Amino acid sequence: MIKRLIATKLKQTATQFPVITLTGPRQSGKTTLLRNQFPDYEYVSLEEPDTREWAEQDPRNFLRQYNKFIIFDEVQRVPNLFSYLQTKTDEQNIPGQFILSGSQSFLLNEKISQSLAGRAAILNLLPFSLSELQNTDPGHLLLNDYIFNGFFPRIYDQQIDPVDFYNSYIKTYVERDVRLIRNITDISDFTRFLKLCAGRTGQLLNISAIATECGISTNTAKGWLALLEQSFIVFLLRPFHKNFNKRLVKMPKLYFYDTGLVCSLLEIENTKQLNMHYLRGSLFENFIILELLKARFNKGRNSNLYFWRNNHGNEIDCIVETAGQPIAIEIKSGETFTTDFLKGINYWNKLTGGGEKDSFIVYGGDIPRKVNNSILLSWKNLDQLTGKS
Repeated sequence: MIKRLIATKLKQTATQFPVITLTGPRQSGKTTLLRNQFPDYEYVSLEEPDTREWAEQDPRNFLRQYNKFIIFDEVQRVPNLFSYLQTKTDEQNIPGQFILSGSQSFLLNEKISQSLAGRAAILNLLPFSLSELQNTDPGHLLLNDYIFNGFFPRIYDQQIDPVDFYNSYIKTYVERDVRLIRNITDISDFTRFLKLCAGRTGQLLNISAIATECGISTNTAKGWLALLEQSFIVFLLRPFHKNFNKRLVKMPKLYFYDTGLVCSLLEIENTKQLNMHYLRGSLFENFIILELLKARFNKGRNSNLYFWRNNHGNEIDCIVETAGQPIAIEIKSGETFTTDFLKGINYWNKLTGGGEKDSFIVYGGDIPRKVNNSILLSWKNLDQLTGKS
């Protein structure tokens, strides 16, 4: 089993909170991680129809059948169970008594805020990070391999062709999870919406334009986008406004939680096609920002990532907000450094007084070095950045 970096935080919270909640995309490795880290816990899957029916119809008797420490998988399928868990935790107050996992963050977090507020720690597990895979020393994988393959564990564990995996993943997600959360009558429209979002990876989100192209209302598009966020398909990067005037872009940028999924939605079938694709730069940007986000989640922290752009087109791809000077990161997919890489970061440093301690350029090449008042960093050495976030 590939060691998951979130394991340390997971074990720590189990000594502090009576309830630990682990959310994340389907197939991100939640069940494997929990059963590995807590082998003495009873495991109960609420995906199984008979178990779920029992929990729904007689929750008191259901909970009485299990020992003290339990893992409930896909617990959002039985919403009324949360109130009974609250009663048990209040009565017994045992650290780590219940571990809840699920792939629908909104449904889980809503029930936790209603019934288990102050009693539950919430952690997010995304698919493998680059550093987790690098620790296994696969050796032969190149940048395009990582972007095209994505990071879902089954692709690496079972040696599944990414094309086959993501076709199945999309079909399962659309036909099962989407219908479970929201009554969408025309699945073909929703699938088209999902592909249109993929075509806007790394771009400013103009939800009205997507709605028009998809032939749906803006309100419907907003609802569908929220659904994609809740089920860990996409996330939004918000603009950074702190200590600046109002002449800044206010729209967020759209990214996906896995680049392999984007490649599949874009109908990219191999790394050669990826290398020539017009969105390769955006996919590389998505890949880097996602690695920074995974590092935050693996520490049990919320995102502190933003982007910055003013109305004159000056932009920084990623801003890491810290207690001191924010860290500016420009992301360039090219393998050869050119002076054009410095345009945005030089403007930012002049504006903010930043320097090499807090301004970086991550690029598709291999050789790190200092350039002007910034650090040029290879995509292979992201640990130098994730430690700062």
